[in-house]
Amino acid sequence: MRVTSVLVCVWIGLAATAQAAPDTSLRPVARNSATLESPQAALGETRPTARPAVFEAALTDQLTRQFEGEADPGFQRALTDQIGQATRAFATFSPQATGLSIRPNLRPDSMVQKAMAQQRARARGAVCGDPDIQGETVGFVPGRLSACGIQDAVKVRSVAGITLSQSAIIDCRTAKALKTWVTKGMKPAIGNRGGGVSQIRVAAHYACRTRNSQPGAKVSEHGKGRAIDISGFRLRDGSEITLIQGWDRRDTGSILRKMHKRACGIFGTVLGPDSDRFHKDHFHFDTARYRSGSFCR
Repeated sequence: MRVTSVLVCVWIGLAATAQAAPDTSLRPVARNSATLESPQAALGETRPTARPAVFEAALTDQLTRQFEGEADPGFQRALTDQIGQATRAFATFSPQATGLSIRPNLRPDSMVQKAMAQQRARARGAVCGDPDIQGETVGFVPGRLSACGIQDAVKVRSVAGITLSQSAIIDCRTAKALKTWVTKGMKPAIGNRGGGVSQIRVAAHYACRTRNSQPGAKVSEHGKGRAIDISGFRLRDGSEITLIQGWDRRDTGSILRKMHKRACGIFGTVLGPDSDRFHKDHFHFDTARYRSGSFCR
């Protein structure tokens, strides 16, 4: 009996609250005659407030992502073309748009002629079919030993914009390997130190001799135009890094070791100051091929 009385009281309270509470339901309200006669006034009374700029930007971004992710590719291309044509048309007829465009100014004729002259000079000086390898074609180089000589030699004076201290007579395979090492090994290892390398010091290139000039040894790869020895580098600020002085220094030793390591695989043989007493002051790079892969020490 007591429980029933409590429930009745609760029900009466809820009913009273429901009668007092305002009607906040989402059910539609019947239109009155004023709304039917003047829809503009009705709209004015219920018009929502302006959306914030941040909301509009977020909505635009969301629609753009949805369009890029879901729209048909052909439709996207067609729409992009239409937008491009409309933009160009607007720029044509609108002085304001033309003035505000980011179109670059025409280059002076003198600058164009200078650039074309540089391109022609590079094309004339290119060897091995690569403008980044500058020099001259030598052709056949005979050797006094039977295993010496180069069939198609070139005389390289610069590689990838870096001059050699002396022109190197080598074959094209070695010249191309040298370029790869300069761009992927030497330059990244040096970085911005001293402004970068301005000159590579070449210690040796073609020479008809035995390995390490030892009597009775096999003919060196130098005698076949497949090798080049590098003893140091001159930087753009005038400073130098040499293997004889820099290999064991804390600041330059890591740079030279990176150069040595990155030459492995580009060249067939890579020797440095830690290989033997004959290479204490230079790198030896050659393009000999071994069945076991590159020999690096």
